[in-house]
Amino acid sequence: MKYRLLGRTGVWVSEISLGTMTFGGADHPVYGPLGGLGRAEADRIVGTALDAGINFIDTADVYADGESEQLLGQVLGARRDEVVLATKVHAPTGPGPNDAGWSRLHVMRALEASLRRLGTDHIDLYQLHNFDPLTPFEEVLAALGDAVRQGKVRYIGCANLAAWQVSRALGVSARQGLPGFAAVQAYYSLVGRDVEHELVPMAQAEGVGLTVWSPLAGGFLSGKLHRDGTVEPGSRRAAADHPDFPPVDRERGHEVLDVLRVVAGRHGVSVPRVALAWLLAQPAVTSVIVGARRVEQLVDNVAAGTLVLTERDLAELDAVSVPAALYPGWIQQMFAGARQPA
Repeated sequence: MKYRLLGRTGVWVSEISLGTMTFGGADHPVYGPLGGLGRAEADRIVGTALDAGINFIDTADVYADGESEQLLGQVLGARRDEVVLATKVHAPTGPGPNDAGWSRLHVMRALEASLRRLGTDHIDLYQLHNFDPLTPFEEVLAALGDAVRQGKVRYIGCANLAAWQVSRALGVSARQGLPGFAAVQAYYSLVGRDVEHELVPMAQAEGVGLTVWSPLAGGFLSGKLHRDGTVEPGSRRAAADHPDFPPVDRERGHEVLDVLRVVAGRHGVSVPRVALAWLLAQPAVTSVIVGARRVEQLVDNVAAGTLVLTERDLAELDAVSVPAALYPGWIQQMFAGARQPA
């Protein structure tokens, strides 16, 4: 396992991290189909991850209505300090009007609840799960700053925020002497490269870590779905009630899969392994979060860290997946060399 620095914290995290959305919720309409793993299964997954050198585990208070955090805390037990533990706050955790969002009221309540479920006295990386247009950055960052000073949180981060929102938050933190985001978590895959327009350059410029969720596009890049409509066993995307999440342009997606299969054939490895290795080759990426329902699946995902793609591989994958430049990106590209001496 290789390790990368989490932003400017000085903390080393494994380049492949474990996501726990598959833990718990066996009877839940959303989380059951995603995994619904019980304690014994979760214990095997976590044990395999730790044995492989993974030291970064990500969860959220909303996953399986809190059961994911609870199971993770139980199976970590005495191994708690072997990992950088991350969780999130924002999504509704109850029926009340204050059971969601960024208010100091909700954040403090949610933090205490996460600490209880995880069976720990601190969260290593506490992340805002989404944008709350009702709560000023000043309020939520002050609340998170208090949690850091109390020792209940080590670092703060965010997920699913736009680049301007992250930049604004960093400005508020700097102006008011508050802790700033150490990392941003975003969807990034070979069929979802939108982050490259604004989030990636922002993260690189600000020294913010970038962790990646759904690197296989919700199973689309598993290689089990074929252009002719045939589906291999075990494909979550094939389920009739599976939402198109993250959304994928199917035609272009199959073009990407065609190239992935060629590259995988060259190396004699699985399609998912190549898709993950491509992400690990992107300079802005700190850690790629993988979720697993089976130990074998996790082992194959972890092996992506040892797969070195050639320049030819990377060029072919880039050519088939690169997104068109958005304004003002395309006009800035036109003049990119204007100040270079002749």
